[in-house]
Amino acid sequence: MNLNCCIIDDEPLALGLLESYVQKTPFLTLCGKYNSALTAMQERSFENIDLLFLDIQMPELDGMEFSKMLGDKVRIVFTTAFEQYALDSYKVNALDYLLKPIAYPDFLQAANKALQWYERIGQGPVKNKLRHIFVKAEYKLVQIELEKILYIEGLRDYVKIYLQDEPQPLVSLMSMKTLEELLPAEDFIRVHRSYIVQGDKIKVIERNRIIFGKQYIPVSDSYKDKFAAFLSERGVK
Repeated sequence: MNLNCCIIDDEPLALGLLESYVQKTPFLTLCGKYNSALTAMQERSFENIDLLFLDIQMPELDGMEFSKMLGDKVRIVFTTAFEQYALDSYKVNALDYLLKPIAYPDFLQAANKALQWYERIGQGPVKNKLRHIFVKAEYKLVQIELEKILYIEGLRDYVKIYLQDEPQPLVSLMSMKTLEELLPAEDFIRVHRSYIVQGDKIKVIERNRIIFGKQYIPVSDSYKDKFAAFLSERGVK
């Protein structure tokens, strides 16, 4: 799936940075960039725009007011240097809220949220199952098919994603929390501070450990009840 997006920001450096981020994200297509909400409103229709990266503090018409004018026509990611707008952004149903200076991993996480939303909800009354995500690995973006993920191991600021039929894990600079939020909760479950597993790939559980070949993944006490409920939903007693 490809998402059409626009950027509105009155700071030239921020506008240029976001443009560069869009250009290196393969599922985003930049349809316009504007230095004010008024200019954007005058120059284009947003009927065919899926995602808008929108600054909040701008002269004449701020981003928050502009988002209310758009309604539900476009999904919005606010970009701002001010934390105090975070609560207001969720009141207008923003998809995400990025605090400047914006790092690419944070931008990519927000873009992935938009992709998830459109793949699972935004294509009509029939929900489509999320099939893949993009992660940054070895200085490039890699598309991962979710059905191939066996489990994920967290190592401080990195994650190692173990894939079916792949001898080596994919290493990405992101947190476990960030990745956990991207993965569909009906398919993936966190069983330990350092491990997330895919339910369909679990074949053997022994003494509170999940066995993947020679790898033993512990189920910690703090996640035991949640894991039991996850298995119960799948008919495992």
